[in-house]
Amino acid sequence: MATMPSPLDNALDDGRHRGEGVIVVQTLADRIFAIVRERIIAGAIPPDRPIRQDALAAELGVSKIPLREAMARLEQEGLLHGVANRGYMIGALSVEQAEDIYGLRLKIEPMAAASAALVADDEDRAKLVAAFEALDQAAASDLARVAICNRQFHMAMVRPVRRPLTIQLVRQLAVLAERYVVAHLQPAGRDARAHLEHREQLEAFMARDAERLQGLLDAHIRSTLIDLKGGFAPVV
Repeated sequence: MATMPSPLDNALDDGRHRGEGVIVVQTLADRIFAIVRERIIAGAIPPDRPIRQDALAAELGVSKIPLREAMARLEQEGLLHGVANRGYMIGALSVEQAEDIYGLRLKIEPMAAASAALVADDEDRAKLVAAFEALDQAAASDLARVAICNRQFHMAMVRPVRRPLTIQLVRQLAVLAERYVVAHLQPAGRDARAHLEHREQLEAFMARDAERLQGLLDAHIRSTLIDLKGGFAPVV
């Protein structure tokens, strides 16, 4: 009798087949990290409540050791935080955090991407095109996958700048933004708008039009923040 694949089986398959046929070998902790991270992004784990590690380990069929390793990595990413005598928790989405994340992105990302467009080599440009195509394909799947592909696209615009600290800061902010990307894309029509904006950014990058790219990214990030703040507004 056939059995349904477990979350770990799915994560293993995803890790092996992602990336143009290249097999990616993952540790057990890597696979647990990917599963829990995607659930956090999707909003499948309730915020402001201790995560029941015993139940999670039983569900995934793993011991606590790789689970603890994965949770520690998620804490380093800023996706959850440890609470004394209570384990790990996820913070609720808030307008204050959205303003913090997107405000910092506005100060760093548009200028970094504009500089990167001017120095990107053929390999960098090919990676950006691949990231855009992956994001386009993810649009038909779940929003958590879209959020991850969205981060990868934005990072592909910044990495050619080859400034490690800038790249690290942009990546950290992009990781923290993923839950907000899911929230932002839930209303009808926003996915189509985001697709058009990303295509315009890709075209500006490929044309090495740094000024236009900087303006497009600034407007993209700024409008996302405005939408998010509207979503937190109290209902009158």
